Order: sequence, then C-alpha cells, then structure tokens
Amino acid sequence: MGEGETQVRVEGLVRRYGALTAVDGVSFEVGKGEMFGLIGPDGAGKTTTLRTVLGLLLPNGGRVTTCGLDPARRRRALSSRVGYLSQRFSLYGDLTVDENVAFFAEIHDVRGHAARRDALLEMVRMTPFRDRLADRLSGGMKQKLALVCTLVHTPELLVLDEPTTGVDPVSRRDFWKLLTRLQREGLTILLTTPYLDEAERCGRVALLDRGRLLVTDTPDALRAGGDEALVEIVGRPRQRAVEVLRARPEVGAVEVFGERLHVTLRAGTAARGQAAERLAAALRGAGVEVDAARPTTPSLEDVFISRIRARDAAAGSVEVTQ
Repeated sequence: MGEGETQVRVEGLVRRYGALTAVDGVSFEVGKGEMFGLIGPDGAGKTTTLRTVLGLLLPNGGRVTTCGLDPARRRRALSSRVGYLSQRFSLYGDLTVDENVAFFAEIHDVRGHAARRDALLEMVRMTPFRDRLADRLSGGMKQKLALVCTLVHTPELLVLDEPTTGVDPVSRRDFWKLLTRLQREGLTILLTTPYLDEAERCGRVALLDRGRLLVTDTPDALRAGGDEALVEIVGRPRQRAVEVLRARPEVGAVEVFGERLHVTLRAGTAARGQAAERLAAALRGAGVEVDAARPTTPSLEDVFISRIRARDAAAGSVEVTQ
C-alpha cells in the first residue's frame, strides 16, 4: 500500500510491561476504507496494540503511524480524526441518549451537531429512545449509543476494542450490520474480537497469540491455504468418540465445537471422503453412534488452532535440537 492509501502502519511493534513482553515484533497495515481485525484470545496483545496505535501507550520498539501521524507525539491532533470505542466505554447513566451525544460532541468541539446526531440515531434505530436515560437502556442499546457517541465528530478511522463482548446475539448481529454499512460508506475500521465467527466479516485479519503475529490475510485465503484436510463428525457419546479418534493413526488432532468434532487428518492421508467413511466405521465398531461424518472446509477457528499448533511444534523442535 502507498502512504496515501494507508490509515494505520505498524512496523515491528514491541510493547513491554516490566519483564512481560505483551507485543513482540508485530507488523501490519490497514488501508483506507478497510475493515481489519486483530484476532486472538485474551492475553494475545490485541488491546495493547490498539492503545499503541491510538497513542495511549508508547512503544518500546518499532514504529507506528496512524492517519499519517505519529500517535505518541500527535495524540491531540489525532483525536479529532479517530473514534475509539473501548471495552469499557463510559456513558453517563443519569443523562438521556440526546444528552450523552451532546456531551461527546462538546468534547470534540463539534458545533451544530443536531443533524449528525439525528442521522446516527436513525441509523442505529434509537430515535424513539432519545429521551430515555442511558441507565435504562439494554446492553445492546448502550453499545449502539456508545457507537453514536464515538461517531458524532465524523472520524476517518474507527477503532473498536471487542465491541460486542457481553452483548446478546441479536444485538451482536445488528451491531455488525452497522459496522458493515459504515465501512461501505468509506469509514476505515480497525477492531479486535475474540469471536472467530465475527472475524469472518473482516476484509483482512491478523491472527495474534501470546504477543506475536501468526499470519495476516483475508479469511477466505486463510481457510483455503491450509495444508491439512478436515473431517466433521457428529457422534455420541462424544467423549468416547474423541478417545477413539485420537487413537487413530491418520488423525492429527481432534477439536470439539459444541456437538461437532473437527478431525484434522495427517499429511498423506487418502481422500477425505474415504477417510470420513473409515473413521465412521471405526467409531461404530467402538460403540459410538455416528450421526454424521463428512469432509468439511476449515473455519477460521480451525485455521487459528492449526497455526498455533504448528508454531508450538516448531518451537518444540528448536528446543530439542539446541
């Protein structure tokens, strides 16, 4: 990406907390108009990376550029160009919806914000609730109001830190519809989420674990680029099915996804359809009732787990040879 096409550039970012390295050599770029996701479990370094991008934390190494500015030196100038919705965004419970929006408009020195407020409240379907106290809103409505407050000054970059954590499934779906609409209208979005199904909605994602970057690519490319074949099995009792499958020589790993088992086949295993039939026969022979056994396309979660497993295996090999 050229300099004018890039909203966020992170190069070799290192951030430490005392002896703990929270972010270790992370690099990625976010283009204008892109929805980019930082994906990983708790403790992966996602929030620390975002705060460094915003200038709220200073890097211990590497370089960060946000909207063409050094966020550590130009944080005040950057604040007018960025909207930030943190995990604990602070609404004022004793103020109404309208009063909360007015307060954040004043913080950002937005004059004549009424038209912008009305358009945003209409977009998130909260116009009928504009006189309601924030404390009397549901969790999903509070999050939508927080988004309105974040957008009232018309930022060019929206930064969201796990915006749907703790939100009910219906509100999560509505929130993502809003983000998709905003991105289509040209807003650049950088977000973190621990939910791999949400990550599928991003244009590109960076998979993080223990402060290190595993891979950056589109969700489709990550799913298509895996070398491992996958079989999905539904059977019961589930624990017995797991034990039988893990003992099979052609099985590299078994992961539990609700009632489904995702079975990763070792390299060199014959066609997945034949492997699925053999595994189903082995399960039935061990007293497991098999409802389904079929080849499947890896999900982003499968890819993430596979990448972590490969990294850990490589690290183990290095330790053994030294």
